[in-house]
Order: sequence, then structure tokens, then C-alpha cells
Amino acid sequence: MKSGGMMSAPLFPFDNSYARLPEHFYARLSPTSVKEPRLIKLNESLARELGLDPEKLTTPEAIEVFAGNRVPEGAAPLAQAYAGHQFAGFVPQLGDGRAILLGEVIDKNGSPRDIQLKGAGPTPFSRRGDGRAALGPVIREYIVSEAMAALGIPTTRALAAVTTGEWVMREEPLPGAVLTRVAASHIRVGTFQFFAARSDVAGLKALADYVIVRHYPEAKDAVKPYRALLDGVIRRQAQLIARWMLVGFIHGVMNTDNMTVSGETIDYGPCAFMDAFHPETVYSAIDQRGRYAYENQPGIAAWNLARFAETLLPLLDPDRDTAIKDAEDALAAFGLHFETAYAKGFCAKLGLLKPRATDEALAQDLLERMDAGNADFTLTFRGLCDATADAAHDDDVARLFADSSAFHNWAPRWRARLAEEGGDADACRASMRSVNPAYIPRNHLVAEVIAAATLNDYQPFERLNAVLAHPYDDQRGDDQTGFERYMLPPEAHEVVHQTFCGT
Repeated sequence: MKSGGMMSAPLFPFDNSYARLPEHFYARLSPTSVKEPRLIKLNESLARELGLDPEKLTTPEAIEVFAGNRVPEGAAPLAQAYAGHQFAGFVPQLGDGRAILLGEVIDKNGSPRDIQLKGAGPTPFSRRGDGRAALGPVIREYIVSEAMAALGIPTTRALAAVTTGEWVMREEPLPGAVLTRVAASHIRVGTFQFFAARSDVAGLKALADYVIVRHYPEAKDAVKPYRALLDGVIRRQAQLIARWMLVGFIHGVMNTDNMTVSGETIDYGPCAFMDAFHPETVYSAIDQRGRYAYENQPGIAAWNLARFAETLLPLLDPDRDTAIKDAEDALAAFGLHFETAYAKGFCAKLGLLKPRATDEALAQDLLERMDAGNADFTLTFRGLCDATADAAHDDDVARLFADSSAFHNWAPRWRARLAEEGGDADACRASMRSVNPAYIPRNHLVAEVIAAATLNDYQPFERLNAVLAHPYDDQRGDDQTGFERYMLPPEAHEVVHQTFCGT
């Protein structure tokens, strides 16, 4: 049975609360069927987390659901409406141009989770686009979003990926694919902007009330529930951006329609992890002026949140001046939330669990030396873990710097500071290894996997996902050899200088 049909037995126990919101929140439609769907990968552990049966999700019927050829029983497929600032320019209507929300399931923790098909065909919000996704961006989002989850960073997830048996036209014909994305919700800052741009206060209130129930139930009984909502979103986003920075992640396209109110990372387009540490690093091919460079991410997040606060003004207080004061007070807390989370996280990366006032200068000095010395971000901090327990490992870290003396001159001050902690060296090493990953989805490895996948070879995809599932562990292959190639930075000829959105 093709698009619009019903399956004989439900695969997903849907509870579609978003579909019960007013009709102008979305457009109801079914996915567009594809020619020849084939399952690339099912995320079995995530399926179980969602309370789903992995075996049922590999059947031909389930694969047709993941491709958009069948609408499962209980689904209420829709494309969500939203607006957004894209590179600071406001677009009053964007919306899901190639994504269709099938519905929501309640996971094993009792939390609602969206099930969305990305690349499921055109919608009323497609803006002349084809509504499809190419294989490369689907592979990239699967790899990076699951790597982020393994790193412990709030993120959307990838439940399944399928090829479509069709081609999509970009600069050249590319194999098509569909990603099944899971999220706490897909509500964005841009969703609020959609209603604010239309002066639809009733819509804003309905959306805010919905978000409070779904994501911030503690705000419901607050004296000022919408101020509590604003405070909560600001806090979560500040903490999220700090966690990005601590692993060298660069989102690449931090538009307001790519910022969730749940506090999850969303929309892995031209995203990347830094190799050598340089704070001005930009990978995104569409970010010509470096607006979303690594070092700019906290400031951009604060800017986006100011746009969110603007949408809430009619709800914060009947008096506009009082509402503006409330919003300004809430936004002023962003810096403290970010700096607290970042400083605590950075101290943990250095093995300093009893922070002191001088730690910030010590950390900043290291980063400046890494920047000048072209040192690899991930390997430097992973190397510090072993150097904590044995100074003989200092040379291993120093070799990552163009001038090894840059590290050797810094290390004695760090080691003296560690001594002030008074803890066990092995315990400190173990603690540092739990926050300094050995493995990240390096750009050249992701590019290698995508190139193989376009030739119908998914073994590199499987291997990379398996390694990234345990980023903090030393790993060995079946033959007991190390996975060094997954740790090492790219050779000169492997360096990826730009990443692309893929839409």
C-alpha cells in the first residue's frame, strides 16, 4: 500500500499532541513515495530506548515507512510552520520544506519524542525545493548526531537511514536518501517567530503553553510562567553551547530556525569538529563572513535568544516596558550560565575539580599556545590525560605543537596546579578521560565514509559509527590492533576545508 495507506499492525504507539494544536501551526500531508527503498542502517539501541521492537523495524513494511511509502497506523503526518533569521536576515515563513513529522511516541523514560522523516518530499513550505535529501547529508547527519549523543551532548538522534533508488539534482545528480530523525521536539525559536511576525498572540500563547507542558513543566506553577519559560530556554542553550565548545564542535549555520527550545542540537548541515585549534575556524561553505565561526557561537546564541525573548514580550507582561525589562533581565543571565558551564567543563578537561580563580588564565594560556602551535584540539586534551599520571608523556603532547617548547613551558604550571588538588593521579586520569574524547567524527573520515557510500559500500560507515559509539574508550579491533586512524588528524592531502549544507 503506497503513501496514505495504513499498515495492518502498528509499528509506533503514536501520541500526536502537536497535531492537536491549531491547524495554522502546520500543513497536513503525507510523504511522497520513492521508487526503491533500501535500509542502510537501523539504530537498534535507540529503537529500544523508544520502546520499539528493532526486529519489526527491519521488515519490508517498516522500510517503506522510513522511506515515506507508507503512513503507519496512528500517524498524523504534517510539516511544521516556522520563520527565522538566516544570517541575520529575517524570513517570515520557512517551515519544513523537506521534513514530515509522522508523530510522537513516549519513550521508556516517559518523555515524548518526535519521529520525523527528513527528505520525504515537497511540502507547502518547500519554496521551490524538491523536498528530497541526498545520501551524503543523510550519512553526515546520522554519523554526527549519533556521535554527539555518545559524547553526552543533547541532540536530535538518527533512528534509520534508507536509500530511495532515485536521484536528486544538486550541482550534479546524487543518490537520494531519507533520514528518520528523533527529537524531544522540533519546536524552534523560529516557530515562535512565525506567530510573532503575524502578531498572532493567541498562537504564541498556545505554543508557549504547549512548550511549557512538554519541556518546562516546572514553569507552569511559576508566578510568571512565560518568564520561567524564557529563563529555562536561555539556561539550556547556554549550557549546550558550552558543551559544543568543549569538544571543538562548530554548528555552521546557527540561524534562529536551527535553535530548538528544548535545548537539543539540531540540523547537522555544514557542521564540523575542529582538527587544529583556531578559534576563528569556519567550515561552512555558506558562511562567507564567519558569522558562525567557533569563537562566535556563544554570542550568536545570545543574539538568537534575544530574538526569542522578543517573541514573548506580549506574554511576559501587559505593560510593554515591564515586559522588556523582564526580557533584558532574563537575557543578562546567559553569560553567567555559559561561563559557569564552560569554566567547569574546561577545568574538568584539565583535571581540576576544585576550581580556583587562576584556572581561567591557565586554560586561556594553553589555548593561545595551541592556536599559535597548530595543535590538534582533541588529541591535546586526550594526551593530557596520560600526562596527568606520568610526566614522561609530556613529550607525546608536545609533539602536537609546531614548537614543542610551547607546551613544555606551560606544563610545569599545570602540573603544579594539579598537585594543589591533592588527589590520586590515576583517579584524576580516569576522570579526565571521561570528558576528553579519543574519537570524534573528523571531517576527513566523514568524507571518506560518504564517498564509499555513494559507491554502495557501507562498511566504512558501519566501522566509523561503531568507533564513535564509545568516544571516551581506548578501542581495539578484532585483531587487537588500535584504531589509531580514527584518532589521528588528517594528513595534508586529507584536510577538509569546507563543509556543505546539502539542501
